[in-house]
Amino acid sequence: MNDQLIQAAKQLAISTIRQAGRVAKDKFDNFTVLRAKDEFGDVVTEVDHICEDIIIKPIRETFPSHQIHSEEAGEIGSNDEWLWLIDPLDGTNNFAIGLPVFTTSITLMYRREPVLGVIYEPLTDRLFVSALGEGAFCNSRPMRVQSNPNIVKGNIGWIQGHKVQNDPRAVNLRQCMDLKFKRMMRLWAPTLQWCMLAKGDIDGIVLYNSEGDDLYSGLLMVKEAGGIVVDFDGNPFTGMKEEPYVIACHPDNKEELLHIVREGLQ
Repeated sequence: MNDQLIQAAKQLAISTIRQAGRVAKDKFDNFTVLRAKDEFGDVVTEVDHICEDIIIKPIRETFPSHQIHSEEAGEIGSNDEWLWLIDPLDGTNNFAIGLPVFTTSITLMYRREPVLGVIYEPLTDRLFVSALGEGAFCNSRPMRVQSNPNIVKGNIGWIQGHKVQNDPRAVNLRQCMDLKFKRMMRLWAPTLQWCMLAKGDIDGIVLYNSEGDDLYSGLLMVKEAGGIVVDFDGNPFTGMKEEPYVIACHPDNKEELLHIVREGLQ
């Protein structure tokens, strides 16, 4: 792995994500194009495409051999051990209804593992950055996942894929979590929830079959902030999965959170 390349990629990602964020902030409550994206209720605006172009162009110019996968543009370039994942507007549905809960996410993968994650929340001007082995930071301040000795009194984030809809197992698990915890949060902006966990603002995340360009920057953010990310069997989550089922929290809370999830899936 090329550390110098990752540092150059970090600076490029920070620069472009701030540019994209300025556009999203200026266009918030002021966009003109909105269309349905799929049969599951997802939508897309012109802001998604504008921000995507701002990010993709310099990556292609600086790293022409790298593959890119972006939320709207799809696959760009041939298979390579370096892969960029871009979600130009994570939380487009929130953006579309005037709810100020959205981010932009850039991830660099090396051999299917995240090595760089940059997430920007433009309305609060919060920049989240993590690189493999370097820790995780919010506006240059270190972040740490927090242990909660009474996690059932805590706040747990829920993330599910668009296609899950009302899958009976997902419905049962959601209901169980809603009853067990102080609050189950569904922001529909997954990267922001990952950052909240890394920052110590929430106590855990349960992700049910939600794979996409918004996933791996958040996973790296939490791991670099001292959290653990495991599958529903309790095994470390590594690589890229087409249908991920994930639990993330402080290591101290792993067994109790796993127990509750297993109870909800029975």
